[in-house]
Amino acid sequence: MLKLEIERLPDARGYFGPYGGRFVPETLITPLQELEEAYCQAKEDAAFWEEYRGLLRDYVGRPTPVTFAARLTDACGGAQIWLKREDLAHTGAHKINNALGQALLAKRMGKTRLIAETGAGQHGVAVATAAALLGLGCTIYMGCEDMRRQGPNVLRMRLLGAEVRPVDAGSQTLKDAINEALRDWAFTVRHSHYLLGSALGPHPYPMMVRDFQRVIGEEARAQMLAQAGRLPDTLIACVGGGSNAIGLFHAFLEDPVEMVGVEAGGMDIAGGRHAARFADPLRGRVGILHGVKTYVLQDAQGQILNTHSISAGLDYPAVGPEHALLHDVGRVRYTHVSDREALGAFRALARLEGILPALESAHALAEAMRLAAERPAEHIILVNLSGRGDKDLDTVTQALQEERGA
Repeated sequence: MLKLEIERLPDARGYFGPYGGRFVPETLITPLQELEEAYCQAKEDAAFWEEYRGLLRDYVGRPTPVTFAARLTDACGGAQIWLKREDLAHTGAHKINNALGQALLAKRMGKTRLIAETGAGQHGVAVATAAALLGLGCTIYMGCEDMRRQGPNVLRMRLLGAEVRPVDAGSQTLKDAINEALRDWAFTVRHSHYLLGSALGPHPYPMMVRDFQRVIGEEARAQMLAQAGRLPDTLIACVGGGSNAIGLFHAFLEDPVEMVGVEAGGMDIAGGRHAARFADPLRGRVGILHGVKTYVLQDAQGQILNTHSISAGLDYPAVGPEHALLHDVGRVRYTHVSDREALGAFRALARLEGILPALESAHALAEAMRLAAERPAEHIILVNLSGRGDKDLDTVTQALQEERGA
């Protein structure tokens, strides 16, 4: 499928081919229609984009650089590994791009409060940051298990003025936080905007989030031409819901560039202890979750399965609808990386390049290291380093202690 065809998606009903749509309670249909109308108007307003791009430049610190990882490249002994440094954006991840865009839209619509969910905490921090900047109220829903794993980010959100509401239902992770955020929005739509953090959920969220994250790929494309003299041969990004990946991939869809999305292989694909929707044909099937039709990890009766990943941000049972389409048409190859492999990549980048990656990003890095060893020296791999790893230090420390004790 050509870039021009994909760029016309979603269609008027919010579908990317057979995926997408708007599967929500009747109480949310009107708010979603109003949101779509407001966003379509904002898309045509030069002043909106001028304010947004000004904040990206002067507040977020964009463009984020592209870095050649020379020592990591030497250690892998093959292809060149380059990094798109979203870890250097304000708040430490790509999430701020979407948070600021939607927060500006919410203020344009007259909303006074932001609602959000978060898993790894980076989206929650970004939303709390945007709310503080723009003078909006902010409530963040977070699963109790994720709060335990991501304590520093919980503290950051609260210091920024957000109310963090623990969610103790279900697996106490991202899936359950989204459930609670949607319930809140259904009762407070008059003054609240639900600021969804990834390229999933009911239309128009997958479209909006992609559009606000496209800056990653647009910058990276120009930077690689300027610094390397040509486009990369391979792009690699981790895929939970898929916002950082679609943000990188979208600018390159028409180019002869290989694209690889990396899911969380967790501890065991065959046993179901993972969050790899495409890698597990027994459990990863088309279904509906949180308002969107896409690939979902589910049992034979259609019940949503619990997932596992060492990275809180990839621990989600569904994937964005545009990724589902890109998978089916073969434009992006989706693979998976285990907890152990991601931890190894985390340690390698820290010791060889002085960079602590988020565990989510470490999944993409592990795939890049594996691929680099198989490709020639002139091959260029660009990895989207979607976030920094400060938030994961407790998880990494515990995992390394368990590894030494095994």
